Amino acid sequence: MQNSRVKPEDPELGIGLRLSPNHDERPAGTSIDLLVIHNISLPPGEFGGPWIDDLFLNRLDPDADPYFRGICGMRVSAHVLIRRNGELAQYVPLARRAWHAGESAFRGRGGCNDFSIGIELEGTDEIPYTEAQYLALARVTRKIMRAYPAITPDRITGHSDIAPGRKTDPGPAFDWDHYRALLARDSG
Repeated sequence: MQNSRVKPEDPELGIGLRLSPNHDERPAGTSIDLLVIHNISLPPGEFGGPWIDDLFLNRLDPDADPYFRGICGMRVSAHVLIRRNGELAQYVPLARRAWHAGESAFRGRGGCNDFSIGIELEGTDEIPYTEAQYLALARVTRKIMRAYPAITPDRITGHSDIAPGRKTDPGPAFDWDHYRALLARDSG
């Protein structure tokens, strides 16, 4: 399943699915109760290319950019990617375990991939995110919260919070207050 053809959509989000091979079953009986926000840009600091798709679909060409030589063997994914223009792409059905968090813990509970949903924003720690991204993130977050009511506003976190010292995203450029205001405005 390494092509980028759009598969039938995940009914929970209504987004066409580009199925990444980098996922598996969650442990039996696991409650999905955490949303993790990340950022990604490939090559670092560049936006709009096909490289994030290629990374998540295990087809990244190591010769396309020197940076890719160090990451082309990584097996990672996210449930959803939000591009700079607000366009959404989904790589893993929400009920499945995407490989987005790595070594991580939330409030003392390790292995966040087991119980979380991961959303990647196309961006960097330092470059401000776009309004289109915030609006799309708020919309998709509301859909996720409806599908998984254990995900409450206090159970939405950044990758840096679950992997401190190892990860820094979504970084200081992410406006948590603005994002939370959009969530509150549209869900109340």
